[in-house]
Amino acid sequence: MPSSVPPFSELLAGCERSAVHLETRDSYAVDDEAGDLARWRRTGERDADPGSAYWRPWVDLIAGAVARGVVVRRARVVSEPVSEYIRYEHAATSVNVAAGELVRWLPRRRASDLALPGSDFWLFDDRLIRWHHFSGDGTWVEDELSEDPAAVKLCADAFEAVWARATPHDQYEIR
Repeated sequence: MPSSVPPFSELLAGCERSAVHLETRDSYAVDDEAGDLARWRRTGERDADPGSAYWRPWVDLIAGAVARGVVVRRARVVSEPVSEYIRYEHAATSVNVAAGELVRWLPRRRASDLALPGSDFWLFDDRLIRWHHFSGDGTWVEDELSEDPAAVKLCADAFEAVWARATPHDQYEIR
């Protein structure tokens, strides 16, 4: 489904202070990960080289934002024991960290009493939301932008609540 939402790189370029990302799914069917995921399933090895052709564009984008003073944080709410996809994702999160992202993990059972939005999102400068809509199998459907103050507050509050309870990436052990 086509989207009129500007590319992520453009939204991040317009960001001045903070970009936060909340992920709440246990599996994503991301087309550009298919080859790496298949290799990981076969070998247990994942591309975790920040300088690789796969990762370099992301690393450059995030590192550039961080160099401008933007704080980039990512929080993942995950079921435990974790899914195969979360194991795969965890195996290369060191690249996100190397790029300058702060990453934390929150077991879903510790999020049960938190009010969380129904979709994953990026929140830029506490004013603009980029919602990510996925199908039931984790396939990306579309993105949507919102500046609705109530939705912005929900996302900001939800992210901060998750962040406060979550475990930093370097301390989170896959279960």
